[in-house]
Amino acid sequence: MRYQISGKQIDVGEALQTHVKAEMGEVVEKYAQRPTECVVVFSRMAHEFVCEAVIHLSTGLTAQARGHASEIYAAFESCREKMDKQLRRYKRRIRNHHNNRSGPVEFDGAASYILAATEDAEDAEPDSLQPVVIAEMETKIPSITVGEAVMQMELAGQKMLVFRNEGHGGVNVVYRRDDGNIGWIDPRNSK
Repeated sequence: MRYQISGKQIDVGEALQTHVKAEMGEVVEKYAQRPTECVVVFSRMAHEFVCEAVIHLSTGLTAQARGHASEIYAAFESCREKMDKQLRRYKRRIRNHHNNRSGPVEFDGAASYILAATEDAEDAEPDSLQPVVIAEMETKIPSITVGEAVMQMELAGQKMLVFRNEGHGGVNVVYRRDDGNIGWIDPRNSK
C-alpha cells in the first residue's frame, strides 16, 4: 500500500509517519483486501490538531474519516478509530464487493463546476440570472449498483453520490435525507 502522509503548515516528523503507517496498515489488513493508497493529512484548527484520512481500496471504494484533539497523536487515534468502525461495519460487504463483479469498477469522466454564492442583499436585483462559474474540475463517476453506491456514500461520509447504474447504464443519485433515510433518484423510472 502506498502512503501519503503530510501536514498543512505542520511538520510531520518521522516518528509520527512510522506510527501512522503501522496503525493504518493494521486497520486496513484486518478489514479490507488489497488497499491501494492511504492519504493522511494533519492540520491545525485554532487550538486543536485535525487528522483526515482517506483510504482507496482496489475494489473501487473509498473510505474516509476525520478526527481532532488537542494532541496530534490523539487526533490521529480518533481518526483511526472512526476508520476502524467504518471498515468493521462494512467488512462483509467490502470483502464480497469485489467477488460479485466480473471486472473492476469502471469510472466515467465528467465535468464538475463550482458556482459563486449569491449575495443576499435585500431589494437587490441580480445583473444576470446566469450563475458565475468560479472553478472547473474533472470528476469520476463510478459504474456500480445501487447497494454499492449507498455503501460508497456511507464509507466516504458524503451527503450524496452520483453514479452510473450498472443495471441499466443510466445516471442515478443516492443522497442522505433530512430524516436520516437514504433517497435514490433514478430518472429512468419516472415514467
